Amino acid sequence: MKTCLITTKTYQNHDNGPGHPENVNRVTSINTAIDNIKNTEWVETKNFSTKLIELAHDKKYIEKVNNSFPNNGLAFLDSDTIVSQGSKQASYDAVNSVLTAIDNVQDGSYQNAFVSIRPPGHHAHSNFAAGFCIFNNIAIGACYLVKNYNLKRVLILDWDVHRGDGTAEIISNKKNIFLISSHQYPFYPPGDGTEKVRGHFDNIRFFPLKAGLSSNDFYKIYEKIFIEIDKYQPEFILISCGFDAHKNDPLAEINLESIDYEYLTLKVKKYAAKHCAGKIVSVLEGGYDLKSISESSKFHVKSLAKI
Repeated sequence: MKTCLITTKTYQNHDNGPGHPENVNRVTSINTAIDNIKNTEWVETKNFSTKLIELAHDKKYIEKVNNSFPNNGLAFLDSDTIVSQGSKQASYDAVNSVLTAIDNVQDGSYQNAFVSIRPPGHHAHSNFAAGFCIFNNIAIGACYLVKNYNLKRVLILDWDVHRGDGTAEIISNKKNIFLISSHQYPFYPPGDGTEKVRGHFDNIRFFPLKAGLSSNDFYKIYEKIFIEIDKYQPEFILISCGFDAHKNDPLAEINLESIDYEYLTLKVKKYAAKHCAGKIVSVLEGGYDLKSISESSKFHVKSLAKI
């Protein structure tokens, strides 16, 4: 089976203003890099009920977001989460893209999927925006898998260099969702990023990374993470796929190479094959050096598509 690739037409309309690191060029460069990779296929995003966002977000927060999109110019949801008129449809389409990918993998149409979208999502909490994120795309997807497909063990693996604090808050009291996050710590976002955080159902594992960490030391930590994945026996794997642990990323201090995302992807595929018939949906989060994210995403998608 092929790897499903999904993007949106509306990501280009989400404007954060001049000089913002989370800009349209990120997704454009990734889409160019992963186009025409063997055993992949681009798929159109379907529309889903906006009510599904309530699986992860408070109704009052959703109302606040819907009322925040300006008719012209820019508005601020927080100090670095900015919206424009085009951000509304881009945000909803980002969620729709994740749900489309999940359906296509869960029904067996595709082996796995990569979702190239913006705005990203893993810093968005149930009731507030943060860190460039409006809706928590991957948390909504995980909740959808539990509700729509009655899954009991959904894994979110977050290898973005910044802790998925919004995802942790949302899934902390959801017993059928398990979050593993590796992240530079101490670093953005504020709060506890240590191993002490476990979730209400012992469903969170944090793996803090020291600034300056090398690929070899990163691999050693991930051997512990793979033990956790194997122990959990997931029925579906979602990846919060940031490429900002790369050594050239301007917003972090971890020293991965582009090819390290091949290693990560192939290892996750091994456990997906063992436990959940290879079902993986990888969702773009961060990564802010255009050359690095182009190279890293190509390694990632080639590895997803490898038969």
